[in-house]
Amino acid sequence: MASLLLILVALSLPGSLGDVSTVKDLAVLEGRSVTIPCHYEPQYTRHVKYWCRGVMKDFCSSLARTDTAPSTDSKVFITDDPAQQLFTVTMRNLQEEESGWYWCGVEVGGMWRADDTVSVHITVTHGMSVVNSMLVGEEGGSISVQCLYGSRHSGSIKKWCRSGDWGSCLEADSNGTLEGGPVLISDDRVGAFTVTVRELEQRDTGWYWCAAGQQQVAVHITVTLQSATQRSMRTSLPLMTSLPTAPKEAWTSSPPPRAVHTDSEGQNSFSYVFGSPLMICGSLLLLATAVMVALKIWHHYRRMHKRRDVSGTELTLSPDSESDQTKTAIIFFNSSSPQQVHMF
Repeated sequence: MASLLLILVALSLPGSLGDVSTVKDLAVLEGRSVTIPCHYEPQYTRHVKYWCRGVMKDFCSSLARTDTAPSTDSKVFITDDPAQQLFTVTMRNLQEEESGWYWCGVEVGGMWRADDTVSVHITVTHGMSVVNSMLVGEEGGSISVQCLYGSRHSGSIKKWCRSGDWGSCLEADSNGTLEGGPVLISDDRVGAFTVTVRELEQRDTGWYWCAAGQQQVAVHITVTLQSATQRSMRTSLPLMTSLPTAPKEAWTSSPPPRAVHTDSEGQNSFSYVFGSPLMICGSLLLLATAVMVALKIWHHYRRMHKRRDVSGTELTLSPDSESDQTKTAIIFFNSSSPQQVHMF
């Protein structure tokens, strides 16, 4: 008889008692909701499903059933999906005192066969958690951290701190926000606040804390180097492109390219380009070449002009001596006929 009682008690303790399965232990922040999936075998498609609470299955208190409509003020809802062979249970606005053992159950029917059930333990805490505690961002980019907190911390001051340095903490104001710097904080006042870190640098890699009141949760940020594509795009900006304003530290390793502008005296700064030694030498070379070509053309023109003058000119020879006044020689040159000499 004692052995039979021990077997019955063992069958009533938390665990899986048939063809039903679900998740393992769950931790939920106070004031938030949770949804539990309960899977069953095809033979249970038309059976009643239920959700109950208690350490022992046979003495658990029923909270929701698929054959009963929930009340208007119910915090527990159950939905069956036979096509997926799954029913889900949603519990809303959980409080710390609701921590304990719960059961997914399928009514099998019959006096000699127990229901198929599986248990899950839910722990409701009033601390904090984060959606993702290990974040990776790229240099120059930004990342966002979603920090979750229990309902009793909705009015607490929200902070973002670097681990090991409480003097680095940044606090949200009375409206739950922080703006105007590289770190932004926005609190929805119902269970979560978001921290956005902008203009990431390599030195930002490390551990941080989301804090609400006296509760904290750790977050690690890893900042990777900027991709080669983005670096090449940044360094190949055209000369006339306006560069965005950036912190002074961002230019310590690679100063921005010089932009073309007009100075205060109205002189265009393009002059610094044409004032380079290379451009000056090139200009002088072109000028010298032009002068030499012009001189060569001018000399050629003079020679041709002299030839035309000689071919059409009548020359008169003066007397050979003062005593010979009677003999005069006139020579005519004609390019179209042989040269003739006439003596008078």
